[in-house]
Amino acid sequence: MFDPAQLAALAAIHRLGSFEAAATELHVTPSAISQRIKALEEATGALLLIRGQPCTATAAGLRLIRHHDDIALLTRQLAADLPGATPGPVPLRIAVNADSLATWVIPALAATEGLFFHLIIDDQEISQDWLKRGEVVAAITAHPGPLQGCDTLPLGALRYRATASPAFAAEWFPDGPTAEALSRAPALVYSREDRLQHRWVKALTGAEPQGLGGHTLPASQAFVDAALAGLGWGMNPEALVAGHIAAGRLTDLAPDQPLDVALHWQFTRLAAPTLAPLTRALRDAAARALI
Repeated sequence: MFDPAQLAALAAIHRLGSFEAAATELHVTPSAISQRIKALEEATGALLLIRGQPCTATAAGLRLIRHHDDIALLTRQLAADLPGATPGPVPLRIAVNADSLATWVIPALAATEGLFFHLIIDDQEISQDWLKRGEVVAAITAHPGPLQGCDTLPLGALRYRATASPAFAAEWFPDGPTAEALSRAPALVYSREDRLQHRWVKALTGAEPQGLGGHTLPASQAFVDAALAGLGWGMNPEALVAGHIAAGRLTDLAPDQPLDVALHWQFTRLAAPTLAPLTRALRDAAARALI
């Protein structure tokens, strides 16, 4: 019913942000891309793109992009089942939280042959939203589901430690990480959706945290570097800071109060056969790295 070239143009514009970038990706002119989108919008009777900087798909456009991705997956699976066909590479779009990527996911990706990955990096509290919108086929998420059309497998828990440099801890927490001191001390946050610091403070003090203003650093290694430099205190994956704590370069603010964040591998049932090797590799890697 829908022209594959038109669907490919829509998906490329949404993911790359512009008609020009989509044209470069698909090796055609921007005029050809524009004509494809016009024809697709006329065929569907719906606005599919919000033109802007960047261009983004509407709800109807996202539904067509999901259809485009489903066709690509089904075609690859069909080719894998036919003895004379060779499955072509299909980039798999997966949402992953930055801390998992920095600590244990890369070995699982490397152990999976024959697949290309397009990773979307977002907080574990938000990554499921990419799956809900149909923009990825799978996600590592803090949400167990259920999500319509998807399966969920528990992976384990990523352990975090509240850390700061010794000098920072001495200046801001002379009497330890009390509720009052934590409300004043500069904190490190990954994004505005990052609630790890709030969760840890509430678990430690028993009260809803007040304040927690500080610095936004959307990168796992930057979090560690900022703590080492004395910029603020924050929740860092134990795997990234254990060596620094042992060497005295970082202080664990409450050694008896780690924060364990449960993670889940959630994927569409349509993509399950293609994702099977990656699913096995992720579960093996998680069994070695997570609590």
